[in-house]
Amino acid sequence: MGKVTGFKEFERLSEANLPVEQRVKNYKEFVLHLSDDEAKVQGARCMDCGIPFCTAGCPVNNIIPDFNDLVYQQDWKQAIEVLHSTNNFPEFTGRICPAPCEAACTLNINDDAVGIKSIEHAIIDKAWENDWVTPQINPNKTGKKVAVVGSGPAGLAAAQQLARAGHDVTVLEKNDRIGGLLRYGIPDFKMEKSHIDRRMAQMEAEGVTFKTNQYVGENVQADDVLKNYDAVVLAGGAEHPRDLPVPGRELDGVHFAMDFLTPNNKAVAGDNVQGQIKATGKHVVVIGGGDTGSDCVGTSNRHGAASVTQFELMPQPPVRENRALTWPNWPLKMRTSSSHEEGADRDWSVGTKELIGENGKVTGLKAVRLEWEGRNMKEVPGSEFTIKADLVLLAMGFVSPLQNVLDAFGVEKDNLGNAKATTDGEGCYHTSQDKVFAAGDMRRGQSLVVWAIREGRQCAKAVDEFLMGSSVLPR
Repeated sequence: MGKVTGFKEFERLSEANLPVEQRVKNYKEFVLHLSDDEAKVQGARCMDCGIPFCTAGCPVNNIIPDFNDLVYQQDWKQAIEVLHSTNNFPEFTGRICPAPCEAACTLNINDDAVGIKSIEHAIIDKAWENDWVTPQINPNKTGKKVAVVGSGPAGLAAAQQLARAGHDVTVLEKNDRIGGLLRYGIPDFKMEKSHIDRRMAQMEAEGVTFKTNQYVGENVQADDVLKNYDAVVLAGGAEHPRDLPVPGRELDGVHFAMDFLTPNNKAVAGDNVQGQIKATGKHVVVIGGGDTGSDCVGTSNRHGAASVTQFELMPQPPVRENRALTWPNWPLKMRTSSSHEEGADRDWSVGTKELIGENGKVTGLKAVRLEWEGRNMKEVPGSEFTIKADLVLLAMGFVSPLQNVLDAFGVEKDNLGNAKATTDGEGCYHTSQDKVFAAGDMRRGQSLVVWAIREGRQCAKAVDEFLMGSSVLPR
């Protein structure tokens, strides 16, 4: 906890953002972390609640009251030690996690939650600035070799933990750069890629080998991986997108969100991207109201779109949740992202009926209003309308990981197409195939970065126990 009466004395202070007109001119981060004094005051708001529901609400179980108090005491070096004890990459979560810990904060029952995410952001940025993030090299090597397939947050967390246990770890990534969806899914204005690069440098010093353009099931044979390594961790992302089966889907100008976002990230990195999808001067319609849709909105605004409209199938959520009913769980409520603040027309309970085109190119979208009764929806008679659209981006979520990777290893799948593996008991994270484990989105389906880190850490412990009979790695 921080100051005993801090929650009574101080109000929540959110991190400042650069002005919209300034930040949409580039792809740099625009969230300004708290100053030392501001973080101290925010840490003081952590109350002596007795049971820290925030820690339970956090998927990696960050020891939040402890680092809040340390920031209040201005013991920043000990604060990063506490934070790193549960979270390998707080610079990722401090930027892009939606902060379920704050929803579970006891102060959130009837007041504004402690700004846990902003405090975490301040801690890790100060740690990097002061060179407190250093390699943790295990001099006692086990002689065991582990392959990690996929270099997103789950794969990176598993690889780092296994290297620290003394194993020889190789990360196989199908793309040309390390980072998975952190690298080629999340726009740079939410998280610049230098954060991935410096973690890679730390991990390489710890003994992790990174290999890019290694697509298991395509140019790399699963049998070779199994033959050359003592254990394999499947940690790819949920990259198979949900499609929209309506007339006109085949028109030019209708694309999956990732076909729009990934090339843009490559262009920002300096690559010469041929045929890049641009929103410049176009009327953009984004179908899907989640984070990926929001990323499409922010990127379209930076391209200089003529207009951006975002449709969501579900009803508009309430502006404020009923905390007596939802706390400490993640509530359904209206959320406005920084990308929405930059400009977008948002509409809810809208179903797409048809994509309209001329000469093979999309020119508009025909939609209908929906009425919801519980989980059932029906179209509102006479509510059809048409909107102009030069570019339609499908951001309706992801249904499963890429199947060819799972098929290459012959692992059993669940009914959603994910690798089948449990997370507790004997054999946790172990797939149906000997030596093969699965973690993150490849096991649980589309989820949060913080869940991927949790599963990567827990899977590493399971692999260590499999190889050595026991493990000192934390779960």
